[in-house]
Amino acid sequence: MNTDRKALWAVRQSALPTVVRPCPDCSGVRHRASGKIRVNASGKLLDVWLLLSCASCDRTSKVPVHERVHVSSLEPARLVAYENNDPAVVRELTMSASLAARNGYRLDWTGTWDVEARTPLYALDDPTPLKVLVGFELPAPVRVERLLMLGLGLSRGAVRRMVRDGRIRLPFAPDAKAHRDFEFTVHGPGSVDAAKHPKAGDVQMSSVGSPDTSPYLPRSTAVGA
Repeated sequence: MNTDRKALWAVRQSALPTVVRPCPDCSGVRHRASGKIRVNASGKLLDVWLLLSCASCDRTSKVPVHERVHVSSLEPARLVAYENNDPAVVRELTMSASLAARNGYRLDWTGTWDVEARTPLYALDDPTPLKVLVGFELPAPVRVERLLMLGLGLSRGAVRRMVRDGRIRLPFAPDAKAHRDFEFTVHGPGSVDAAKHPKAGDVQMSSVGSPDTSPYLPRSTAVGA
């Protein structure tokens, strides 16, 4: 009997979050990243803005990233990235919770992620416990129940029954939102561990390695909501 059942899931980015804030020119409240960063120099002082486009009227608006900072306070490579509209920096700024809080808007993560579930070819009714490691590529707040539905290919009712019966052991409640790496365990029906009916929180959080190093075959890819 196999005693080392493991799977690796990767929460992948499929889109950038939407910036939710009022548009000065129309009634729209949803903005998308334009892919551009503007840098304005006044002597040795710099202003840096992330540029957004209104989803309703295409008006360009600015999100302050740095205001009146001395050029020497920025790493040269960072300044070059700003000036060249580096895609990785645009992505970082658009997803930044601290930037959103500082500028008084919120991020809508709907439709920004999918889950790549890599598993061995084992059925869920196998009595040997299956440990699943979940790694996040982006800091999207993902509802755990939704993640389980997509990764396991089960209905909401089936997931809830398995959690209630102790077959799925989570480090937190299934209706919680996770945005960092964690692990959980799936037990077969009638297994000794599942019969104990453990509560959420019994499993410790852990870091997850690169999904590309997993020896498991891809199981499925499902789009998050």
